[in-house]
Amino acid sequence: MASSDAGRITPILVERRFPVDLSHSIQSIEDLYDASKRARWDPNSSIPWNQLKPDAYTAAVRQAAALSWSRRAWIEYTALPETPSLLIRFCVELDREVDPKYYLSVRSTEEAWHVEVCHRMANELAGYVNQPANPAYGAVFNGTLAREALDADNLLDGYVAAHCAVEDSLDLELWRGYLDNARDPVVRAALEHCVEDKKRHAAFGWLYLEARHKGWDDAARQGIQAAVETYITGMELRGYHCAWLAEQDSAGNSVAADIVEADRVTAEAGLGALTPEQEADILRSAIGGARERLAALGVAVPDIDDPRTGRF
Repeated sequence: MASSDAGRITPILVERRFPVDLSHSIQSIEDLYDASKRARWDPNSSIPWNQLKPDAYTAAVRQAAALSWSRRAWIEYTALPETPSLLIRFCVELDREVDPKYYLSVRSTEEAWHVEVCHRMANELAGYVNQPANPAYGAVFNGTLAREALDADNLLDGYVAAHCAVEDSLDLELWRGYLDNARDPVVRAALEHCVEDKKRHAAFGWLYLEARHKGWDDAARQGIQAAVETYITGMELRGYHCAWLAEQDSAGNSVAADIVEADRVTAEAGLGALTPEQEADILRSAIGGARERLAALGVAVPDIDDPRTGRF
């Protein structure tokens, strides 16, 4: 959402509670909900934190990795207000299915665990960094996703497509990349738990779209296309997940240069990060794959040309 909309009053749907319909209608998401309940873990006891050996790394490596994991916590933290808002939207919008409501209640807990893991990993290495050094990069994380999820003027299926299908698919592939690059056994254990959760997070978006797509008209498809394009250009191409895509300052320097360098060092040390080159490959592949899946559902998202990434 543009900053010019900051003072706009967000229109919220009026809840019509009765009759309460708790019948399951999307079996695949009911199964996802059950799988999440079975997969519960504890971010403190399920990871062998006592085996982490920070002193095995130089101070420079520890500081870089702490910054990389801190930045990851900033991203994960956006889910803490976003998912409850999305759950509320599902609950107050008339005739929405019950299965997503159940599932989102569990997803919110998993996202809290991910924040806790990122925060603790940063603290164990060299100390959590609680905000970006450059306020211009901090603005990328001060978004309005929670408000957009609640906004009655925004198509709910469009929001799900952009943020629960496309964004969560990209997020999953990046975390898989972090895991592939990680050599430290404790870092790998933390990433493995989070990746398993994120598989379900990304699956939810696609399963919901597949259950809904036959009821979309042309206006709905256009709205979904617009939501996906806005997400990619307004978040990803500003460096939300990939810091090397952050904007430049008046001197031509990246506002996230410190993060980019930290990720390089963290990746080389095997502490769970990716180089910009690796992230670029994942970004193009994930967005391209999402575009193909949306096309199969009748939503055509055009290719994007960006001088930093090429056509994708």
